[in-house]
Amino acid sequence: MSVLPDPGASRAVLIGTSRYDHLEQLPAVSNNVTALASLLRGPLSLRMPAPHVTVVENPPDPATVMDPLRQAAAEATDTLIVYYAGHGLIDPHDALTLALPHTQPGRVETSLTYDWLRQILLDSRAQRHIVLLDCCYSGLALGRMSTSQGLADQAAVEGTFLLAASAETRTALAPVGDAHTAFTGALLEALRHGIPGGPPLLDLETIYRHLRLTLEARAHPVPQARNRNTGARVALGRNHADLPNTPVTAEAGLEPEHRLWPDPTSIRTITGFVTNLAAVREISGLTQQEISRRSAGRISTGTVSRLTNRDTLPATWNTTAVYLAACSVPDDQIQQWHGTWQELRHNATAPHHRAIATPQGGTAEHGKTRRRFSALWRGRSHRPGSAGAEAPEGRG
Repeated sequence: MSVLPDPGASRAVLIGTSRYDHLEQLPAVSNNVTALASLLRGPLSLRMPAPHVTVVENPPDPATVMDPLRQAAAEATDTLIVYYAGHGLIDPHDALTLALPHTQPGRVETSLTYDWLRQILLDSRAQRHIVLLDCCYSGLALGRMSTSQGLADQAAVEGTFLLAASAETRTALAPVGDAHTAFTGALLEALRHGIPGGPPLLDLETIYRHLRLTLEARAHPVPQARNRNTGARVALGRNHADLPNTPVTAEAGLEPEHRLWPDPTSIRTITGFVTNLAAVREISGLTQQEISRRSAGRISTGTVSRLTNRDTLPATWNTTAVYLAACSVPDDQIQQWHGTWQELRHNATAPHHRAIATPQGGTAEHGKTRRRFSALWRGRSHRPGSAGAEAPEGRG
């Protein structure tokens, strides 16, 4: 089953080298890291907090890369994403090195050796690792993973996925005049617009297959991939081609049983809790006004907005329960949401990025609340412009 990382417990380090003293310039790389960072922070991808996405552009030396990598590896407990775009070179031992602005061909000490990056991943606390390499000869890194002592085999993590722009004998392509390199450009397109006919979550296996077909059709180098354990099931965002195109105003249009709702049992942080609350409305296709109507006026449109655009845990549970019920989230999942809320509340004195244990089961209280409000809005006569009453929990 595909899973979206908890943004509060995940980290991303995006490395890009566009300027070189001794190699060809790659101006598109600067656009790559800027656009990918924006996507990871925004609603089209993982909604990661800005401080959790680190951009390292044109690093003068390997230490400038290794330090933020070590910090991210120490902080991430869910997923660690590492992206590199730039020139890839082969050292005298046929191993991959990542070029930096002052890299000189034939002088390995001026480059970032891929094995150094690999070692940081091995030492990371993250459950899952995603490595995206947009460089020449990036397929060499796959060879490292395919051996019996490779990255994914050594790391005691749930999953590892490495996606490389080209095979070890092919050069990656940066079309002259294009805003992005071929590989990253296709990746950005998939995350922004979705994959028609694809699954609700854009997991790495789906993205890989789509990129292969897309780039091959454009006569560009095709990407390579390696997966260990469940790394391929990690998603980088929802499939926006699969979401409702227009706001839903009729109950028949929801088909809630066919929706892939966020999994509350995978939420570890308050950031993840609020992010997934916002995703619920997006998946339902409902407007804030319609959610208020379906709640029989117990929550206003303003309350819906505040509930899904906050950085703290809702102070009381009732408003969240009414919101989820109005969005047609199933009762058993609302119980799981309640258990997660209780656990996060228990840890409220800890920093908001602290991970939680597996959420405990909820009670039947919110299920009754859901059924009561559902019956109310079905039987109520709604007058145009009627705002309804807001529960005291509306501030939460």
